[in-house]
Amino acid sequence: MTILFVVLSILLLVLLIVWAKLNPFLAFLITSITAGFLLGIPPGEIAGSVQKGIGGLLGDLVIIITMGAMLGKLVAESGAAQRIADFLMNLFGKKYIHWAMMVTGLAVGIPLFYNVGFVLLVPLVFTVAYQFKLPAVFVGIPLLASLSVTHGFLPPHPSPAALVAQFDANMGLTLLYGMIIAVPTILVAGPWFTRFLKKIPSKPLETFRAKTKPEEALPSTFNSFFSSLLPVILLVGTTVLSFQVKEDNSLYGYIEFIADPGMVMLFSLLVATFTLGLGQKISMDKLMAIYVVAVKDVSMIILIVAGAGALKQVLLDSGVSQDIANALEGWDVHPLLLAWTITAVIRVCVGSATVAGLTTAGIIAPLIQDTGVDPNLVVLAIGAGSLMFSHFNDAGFWMYKEFFNVSIKDTIKSWSVMETIVAVVGLAGVMVMDWFVG
Repeated sequence: MTILFVVLSILLLVLLIVWAKLNPFLAFLITSITAGFLLGIPPGEIAGSVQKGIGGLLGDLVIIITMGAMLGKLVAESGAAQRIADFLMNLFGKKYIHWAMMVTGLAVGIPLFYNVGFVLLVPLVFTVAYQFKLPAVFVGIPLLASLSVTHGFLPPHPSPAALVAQFDANMGLTLLYGMIIAVPTILVAGPWFTRFLKKIPSKPLETFRAKTKPEEALPSTFNSFFSSLLPVILLVGTTVLSFQVKEDNSLYGYIEFIADPGMVMLFSLLVATFTLGLGQKISMDKLMAIYVVAVKDVSMIILIVAGAGALKQVLLDSGVSQDIANALEGWDVHPLLLAWTITAVIRVCVGSATVAGLTTAGIIAPLIQDTGVDPNLVVLAIGAGSLMFSHFNDAGFWMYKEFFNVSIKDTIKSWSVMETIVAVVGLAGVMVMDWFVG
């Protein structure tokens, strides 16, 4: 009955948005409350669960999304995105620009949290799409596939890093195996799959579309890359420093402070205000006006993501993820396939890749102790399963839909299918790797 109630709740969400044409944020609130009653949460605790979900998700994302939108708008308005797009086009050519996006997503995605990478790099996707008259989905999916794979497979991202610790795996080996599996996975889910998406219509947010400027009015190539990718530089640098500096060192706390994604985005925006704003003769009044417009354009996205957080929290508080895991743990299948399956089912029902991965870890850990399976591959199998079929209960689904401004049907055809390809090809890579290292 638990899975049936989850399915009914998701069906209600779909009907409210698609059939009743209700605002997604309101639809999420209604669905979250309904799911709370169906799944047996005490009535007096449902409102608190909804509020906790909204607050918990926005606490992590509101600074990142708003600062990222401001930085993205400035990168577009200053001409930095145009300069980067010109550089990439000259390097790869129009025919292979989606390969350029894939490489950019992989390089940036390793140290960058998914949500930071999304709001940081999506403006670049839109600039390339507008400037060279290419479909935005065609340009964007290879980049998003790279970001998704690094988020689910590779430390130091939260879920893989936590799983390495839980299974007593080796961080370096997990990263090495993960990279070996990640590359072919991205190739299939990105450049290969995107060939079928050229006709999907999308009208991306106007806030990231800047008028084409003459060559002499553009910032330098170095300034454009440095200012746009400063968040990546800071996160890579602080990650390396955190391994070099011991926790009892007085500098460690400052490194942790600077490494926080919200602080990284704030500092990067302040630097860009000078390098791409004041340094390019844009007045402070105009800069602040640019930032106001950027936040207005993503305000509804923030609310929709918050609504997804409310539904996720209700599902967590109801204990549904534990029920699903317990129902599947007795299957007589290969341990890696079992780990992937449990994670995938929880992911589809709950929506959170991190929650799906960590929930599965608690269930599967005792079952694989004496199986002889490589713990590094268990981490990667769970990571692959945690990316399975992103849909209405996943904040990433709504970020993609709203930023790219595509229909729900086309979001499923592009985004959800891409995530499914990542999960399935990732599992295949893990099983092949197990044949070699097992």
